[in-house]
Amino acid sequence: MTTQSARVMLVDDDRDLLRLLSIRLQGAGYSVTAVESGEAALSQLAVASPDVVITDLRMGGMDGMALFQSLQKKNPALPVIILTAHGTIPDAVDATQRGVFGYLTKPFDGKALLTQVEKALQVSGNATAANDSDADTSWREEIITRSPEMEAILAKVRLVANSDASVMIFGDSGTGKELLARAIHRASPRATQPFVAVNCGAIPEQLLESELFGHTKGSFTGAASDYKGLFQAAGRGTVFLDEIGDMPLPLQVKLLRVLQEKEVRPIGSIQAIKVDVRIISATHRNLEEAIKQGAFREDLYYRLHVVALALPPLSQRREDIPVLAAHFLKTLAGRYGKTLNGFAQDAIEVLVKHSWPGNVRELYNVVEQAVALSTTPIISPAQLETAIRGETGNLSSFESARFEFERDYLAKLLKITSGNVTQAARLAKRNRTEFYKLLQRHHLNPSMFKPGIAA
Repeated sequence: MTTQSARVMLVDDDRDLLRLLSIRLQGAGYSVTAVESGEAALSQLAVASPDVVITDLRMGGMDGMALFQSLQKKNPALPVIILTAHGTIPDAVDATQRGVFGYLTKPFDGKALLTQVEKALQVSGNATAANDSDADTSWREEIITRSPEMEAILAKVRLVANSDASVMIFGDSGTGKELLARAIHRASPRATQPFVAVNCGAIPEQLLESELFGHTKGSFTGAASDYKGLFQAAGRGTVFLDEIGDMPLPLQVKLLRVLQEKEVRPIGSIQAIKVDVRIISATHRNLEEAIKQGAFREDLYYRLHVVALALPPLSQRREDIPVLAAHFLKTLAGRYGKTLNGFAQDAIEVLVKHSWPGNVRELYNVVEQAVALSTTPIISPAQLETAIRGETGNLSSFESARFEFERDYLAKLLKITSGNVTQAARLAKRNRTEFYKLLQRHHLNPSMFKPGIAA
């Protein structure tokens, strides 16, 4: 077995043992980072990005268990092996019950050490593990990162991909939730089957049911032929339900039934059809709050929320900004047929200092504008500052634009009807209860639109 680029971090305050272990692991082909304390291990973690950590249990300052607990918070999927003297075996056994991958009792032979490391790498599922080949990393090729936080998420992806567990991805708009969903699909046994994505917030409720579950010919006006729907179209692949928090409640009930029964019933059909798909969902909403407000079903939440992955905003992984910008520059220069050599150093500083409320999507738009308008081979700070201040950076999100349109539309109806809610609801083709809820959401008081009352 080749070890390629698998990385091991050694932590021990015994310099002689540290040197001996380093030689043995390097001889086996591993890349080794050796440090003499738990504190040093934590400070070098981001740079070393280890695939497995081997630490002594008893050390001065931070001991092995304290180090493990800190590592667990930063990256729960990172395997940790404890080195222990004979007298502290009970402590080591207790440590394994808390989540430590395993332990080795001093003195130990080199073969036992290498076997333990190899097992840890296999279990971790990390893309740089000892048994990986170049082809095995293709599942993550679209995700450009050097962030330890993102690497920890990708390690979880590698672990969960081999199962059929439903995954829910949380993250702000523009953080790359669909990219992560595609990575899960490509790393899974379903990789050769279709990946089907649908934005639950972008399709009207009447059409969304048909889009997901299909319909029969003549089942409604415009249904000129049978339509399978995305669940059937996915075959034995993956269905990605983006912005699941925007799915209407009636459809949530039907989706829950699909998950429970593993079958769909097209609109207009009396026959259920078995489906075998993996469900990945994503949202930028706080679904626990939505459950409290009655806008999202709790039973559906727990069906979808078997494994949760939270994507950090770009502002929390600034080390990714230069590499993402360079990647976008190369891609866009080819698309626009331009020869561009990179960013000026001051330009990189402009990018790193920006708050990026639109996350990776906003960064892409800014780089694209700079490339499109560039007349020199180097992107300058001024070009980026112009792009950041321009319309591209200030464009409202779809959610904000829809909210503003809805508010203005309701206000216009109340003006037309002089605050008559019944009449306004009739014009909007909504029942009064639903219309009142819309007014409350936008803090619109019908009485303010009655004749003789100042707005």
